[in-house]
Amino acid sequence: MAQQASLPTSKFTTYRQEQLTLQASQDVAAAKRATYELSLMEKSCFIELNGIVHHYHDSGPRDAKETVVLIHGWDCWWMWWHHVVNYLNNKGVRTISYDMRGHGWSDNDPKNHYHIDFFAHDLRELVSKLGLKGFHIAAFSFGPFVALDYARSNPGLIRSMTFFNFGMLPNNAVIKAVSSSIIPFVFNNMLRKLTWWFPAYVYARLVLAKNPVPHHDILIAFRSLGLCAPDAIEQTTLQITSYEVTGSVPDMVRAVDASLLFVAGAGDAIMTCKNTKKLVELTGKGRYVEIPKCGHLITVELPDTASELIMGHLAAVAGH
Repeated sequence: MAQQASLPTSKFTTYRQEQLTLQASQDVAAAKRATYELSLMEKSCFIELNGIVHHYHDSGPRDAKETVVLIHGWDCWWMWWHHVVNYLNNKGVRTISYDMRGHGWSDNDPKNHYHIDFFAHDLRELVSKLGLKGFHIAAFSFGPFVALDYARSNPGLIRSMTFFNFGMLPNNAVIKAVSSSIIPFVFNNMLRKLTWWFPAYVYARLVLAKNPVPHHDILIAFRSLGLCAPDAIEQTTLQITSYEVTGSVPDMVRAVDASLLFVAGAGDAIMTCKNTKKLVELTGKGRYVEIPKCGHLITVELPDTASELIMGHLAAVAGH
């Protein structure tokens, strides 16, 4: 395991023990999956940020010319990036994929502070403690909210940002009322209580994804439900459905001094390609790319496509 500034969280140690048990089992497929995940865990590190122990996965050459910080989405965790991590590392890029507070293997916040500005402050401290400069960011879904809030208060550090499945969020009294109540109920009272992955996958295929997803990635995504603090779901949903946040997105984008790439899935019903394109046109910032037959989960639906787009953006920035 990589050198750690803090001891591993209980969520990490419990998960690791589960994988060790599966690795020693007679289930060949489960043992293979566990061996792979245990190999990833060797690069796991832990660091205290604003009083909360965070997990981050640091892999690829430490002397790499380019470093990409990967920010996961709403109710997700760092493992949603594992295909992208492997791709970028093989191209000589260092990746730092971390779990936000209350997500994945990072500790929950005992004070239950799960607002965008708190996540952004955590990112700022992570960047500072790791001594990152001239780095890149890739983020999806909820992640760009955190990246934008961080970027506007920390100019000059980020060279590029690639955003997947993010755009303008239409809002009105009906959307605000329905979303802020229905979404937490579905995730906290229904999906989070499931003990079998299949119903959650059916929901994802009907609502979120336009492509089949490998079984291992389904299991990884399903585990994120149990690793995310329920309070984080409620608070972030209330925030991203507030008029203040939805109305501030264009100004947040305009304030960025880094090169921007917006990638939309043509079949994304959550962050529609229409609203992503609208954000680019309204702000006059960034480049827009639309991916045919792709839903809201590009990092697991089409991980090679996502990886290639990040690499292409890095190359374009380096060429200027």
